[in-house]
Amino acid sequence: MTLLVVGSVALDSVETPFGKAENAIGGSGNFFAASASHFAPVHLVGVVGSDYPMDKLVPLQERGVDLSGVEQAEGSSFRWRGRYTHDLNSAETLETHLGVFSHFRPKIPEAFRNAPFVFLANIDPRLQLDVLQQVERPRLVACDTMNFWIESRRPELLELLKHVDLITLNDGEARQLSDKYNLVQAARWIMERGPRRVIIKKGEHGAFMFSEHEVFFAPAYPLEEVFDPTGAGDSFAGGFMGYLAKTGDISTANLRRAVVYGCVMGSFAVERFSVERLLEIGTADIQSRLQQFRDLVSVEEELGAS
Repeated sequence: MTLLVVGSVALDSVETPFGKAENAIGGSGNFFAASASHFAPVHLVGVVGSDYPMDKLVPLQERGVDLSGVEQAEGSSFRWRGRYTHDLNSAETLETHLGVFSHFRPKIPEAFRNAPFVFLANIDPRLQLDVLQQVERPRLVACDTMNFWIESRRPELLELLKHVDLITLNDGEARQLSDKYNLVQAARWIMERGPRRVIIKKGEHGAFMFSEHEVFFAPAYPLEEVFDPTGAGDSFAGGFMGYLAKTGDISTANLRRAVVYGCVMGSFAVERFSVERLLEIGTADIQSRLQQFRDLVSVEEELGAS
């Protein structure tokens, strides 16, 4: 089944303790698409400036990402410059130039509007709401957000929550949105406002998925080296939604499996700058790491026996 994502298509300049990258492919839409395209055809909607190196997106097209919804407008592209210290859980933003993204108004092509799975990546919740007016009865709608929108567009974000099935956000954002420090309480507060499920990402410590009656947790894969964490959350979302689109199954058991696939794809994303690693891997790599995840959490059946 097809998957629609609406998000940023950017250029990132990143510095970590392990190296630098200048004007690398970035943005929530690109990371999501690079991850999800391993599982299902992806329709990407975004905007770039006249200076964007469109040839760098050809590998995404070759993986089945339809870029006909990416508008190229006159002006400069969205650019972000950031730096990570040895605490790779948070980046210091050095520069942000929105360029044409500041005037972005998503236009969903007619051919994209009946996509059964929709992901509203991290953009203004007013635009996320506008996208929902353009799509036709998707089976599952998920969204992402960030601290900036929680603070500056809170009423619109709360309205959005009434119209989505699932939201992904990190632990700090969940606490900020709900004003609850305890993550179980934070997830319950968010679900009371609309979504049936809440995924709370904890970076190197994995991810929780909350529903009304249960909690599921998947650990992060224990990597020896984390090269660049930029886009890890979007790659997680791509793996999660991509697996659901591939299987067409939104049962509780399959949603749990999708969380693990999300963790798998997030672990690959951080091993290189930009989307490089996501474009290198194949099905065998994904299945191998999935098996390693299974080994990581498996226990002997007789555990606890006297």
